[in-house]
Amino acid sequence: MNLLRDACFAFRLLRKNPGFTAVAMLALALGIAANTAIFSVVYATLLAPLPYPEPDRLVMVWSRIQNNRNVTAAGDFLEWKRQANAFEGLNAWSGRAVNLATSERPEQVQAATTTPGFLSMVGYPFALGRDFLKEEGTIGKDQVVVLTHQFWLERFGGDRGIVGRQIRIDSKPHTVVGVMAPGPGDRIQNKLYLPLAFAPEQVNHDFHWLLVMGRLKPGVTLDQANANMAAVTKRIAEMFPASNTGWSASVEPLKNNFLSNDTKTALWLLLGAVAFVLLIACANVANLLLARGTARQRELAVRASLGASRAEIVWQLITESLILALLGSGLGVALAYALITVIMAIMPTYTLPSEADVRLNLPVLLFTLATCALSGILFGCAPAWQAARQNMNDTLKEAGRSLSGGRHRLRRVLVVMEFALALTLLAGGGLAIHSLFKMANVDLGFRTERLLTFSLPVARGKLTEPEQINTFYRQLIDRIQAVPGVVSASVSTGMPVYGTGFGMPFTIAGKPVKDPGQRPGAGFNMVTTEYFKTFGIRISRGRAFTEQDRAGSVPVAIVNDTFVKRYFQDVDPLTQRLVIEQLIPGVTKLGPAVEWQIVGVYSNVRNAGPKDDGFPEIDVPFWQSPWPGAAMAVRTAGEPMSLQQSIAAVIHSIDADLPMADVKRMEQVVAESMAGARFNTVLFASFAGVALLLAALGIYGVMSFVVAQRTHEIGLRMALGAGRSRVLGEVLKEGMLTALVGVALGSVGAYFVGRAMRGLMYGVGAFDAPAFAVVATALLGSALLACVVPAYRAASVDPMTALRQE
Repeated sequence: MNLLRDACFAFRLLRKNPGFTAVAMLALALGIAANTAIFSVVYATLLAPLPYPEPDRLVMVWSRIQNNRNVTAAGDFLEWKRQANAFEGLNAWSGRAVNLATSERPEQVQAATTTPGFLSMVGYPFALGRDFLKEEGTIGKDQVVVLTHQFWLERFGGDRGIVGRQIRIDSKPHTVVGVMAPGPGDRIQNKLYLPLAFAPEQVNHDFHWLLVMGRLKPGVTLDQANANMAAVTKRIAEMFPASNTGWSASVEPLKNNFLSNDTKTALWLLLGAVAFVLLIACANVANLLLARGTARQRELAVRASLGASRAEIVWQLITESLILALLGSGLGVALAYALITVIMAIMPTYTLPSEADVRLNLPVLLFTLATCALSGILFGCAPAWQAARQNMNDTLKEAGRSLSGGRHRLRRVLVVMEFALALTLLAGGGLAIHSLFKMANVDLGFRTERLLTFSLPVARGKLTEPEQINTFYRQLIDRIQAVPGVVSASVSTGMPVYGTGFGMPFTIAGKPVKDPGQRPGAGFNMVTTEYFKTFGIRISRGRAFTEQDRAGSVPVAIVNDTFVKRYFQDVDPLTQRLVIEQLIPGVTKLGPAVEWQIVGVYSNVRNAGPKDDGFPEIDVPFWQSPWPGAAMAVRTAGEPMSLQQSIAAVIHSIDADLPMADVKRMEQVVAESMAGARFNTVLFASFAGVALLLAALGIYGVMSFVVAQRTHEIGLRMALGAGRSRVLGEVLKEGMLTALVGVALGSVGAYFVGRAMRGLMYGVGAFDAPAFAVVATALLGSALLACVVPAYRAASVDPMTALRQE
């Protein structure tokens, strides 16, 4: 009954003070909404169990070389499946683009090829049909397909009669055998699944291209599975020493196995940032309650004189705080729902694992409830502590003109804490903004303007012979370059920012390596003659490729500056040859080793995106090492997108089934590569902005309250001759000293935040002086503006009116 009575009394007080209630609720709602929204992302990504049956038994099995993870060769996978006994199931998959026939023109769709049983092993439920049968994993019986639920709805209108029908994929009819149920499968790139059937030439141990997932047998631990795989890979290396010496395997939990450490760090840092926002909000509300508590001193003293114990008074104040926190949480949950929607809308695609279902669920709401209770206790302790220390007899005797110095100090301590936390957040936001600015202005090593890029997903099995591939692409380049407005065009298996498409181990001619597994590796890019001209890449030494570098002539290569610095510091690279296995067009198998004579060195380009300095790269003539699927870059005289239809018509005239896919201007490619950094910057800067606003409101509230409490004193001083400018200066000085102490303390937090964010940033250190100077100035500027109004109010006091006041 006492609790109900205290709660009802708290509601009446809040209703009698709508201004105070609205401000306090809004401050709390902002803090709780931010915490709830970010925690929902963290929970769904890092804490929630995977939405599969017995998810702890699902593991990834990686090949390892030189202590790095790698994809797996088909021969290795089949040996693992035959020899390993730690797994209930072991399946492989690979991704590829396929061409889906439409009524107008071909459509590129991302697909996954999986060994039969993969979907069932993971635990994907089916809305219609079934998983692949074992016999459908053999050549000739593999023309069946499973659709994801979302793709079934979007592409086939949810037709429940789809099972058994045929659709054309890569110009061949495939029978639909199943449709997956809605769930994680709808949140990944793959829109459909095809059986993975190994041709005889694909079963080798040197071409690595498969991802492998397994389900452990009941009771088998990760350590036991890793021990089992260590024994298996050792036996395989003894059986195939030329290809498998130095290779091992690791068994790792599936959960977050594909989530980068940078993303994990960013999520935890964001959760810390919103926790700071909540602390600032609590300090604000505590200050409001302290101010209201001062006005209620006589009321509390009267209650004590009428028999209320000190404990009952403290509990009443705590109850009022908890009720206020509950109301703020209700508003906060509504704001959190909207904030989650905004975050997921601006978050770059595929940032989170497909299993992450970000929403307001029971664990998230329990977190919000706990946050609400903690907030109520945090900001409720200040007025309760103030009331507990109050001498009720003295309070009844006082006229109540002013607060004691101790109570002033408590309010200033809270404001100092707000400013310290706000500066810490602002420093993080400033680092993120400065890092993004530097990244956006970095020299990419090539020209991005007026450059159209797209890919050509040639159907598997369509271009298989080197002469056939070369004839196709020579014809395509000639026709595209004849389009009015086209300056130059090139074909390559990779391009700047996107990467090279292939990574190959190599040796330097004359310097053989005893252990093939210890050979260094580099990006391997096959490019046509106009590649360097089209992208505007500078040749720093030697020459570019010419039309004489064709099939049958001396194999030549051009490497980047990073390659030279790492492998040829003391020799002339133009005198060196690289030994690399030949890539056989369209086949997952390596051919005989070829010696490539280095004829040129080009200045580094950002081949892994603006943030990374790049990796060693080897470029060889496309005509000497052709590949069926490739990308094109077209430099134009005007707006690149205006030529899209003309270029598409050229491609369609050569191959009516070949789509022009991933069509983008190079500026768009660069912008998309920075989407993750831009997303982090927006969130950090937004939360820092909220912290700045709350801190400014906090010091405004304190200074306004101090001026109100000291009106009589200020009037007396002005009556005795103190000028308005002196009063104005003293109030501003008092407020700015409080802010400066907070900034000094916050600089320590700013340094540690900088250290924590260092891995996410580009071109800035743990303590970035320009960014810190800007945010510190902004914080002090906001403090000055917040102090101006109460200072002007103090300077405008009429001495006679103030002296007549009680």
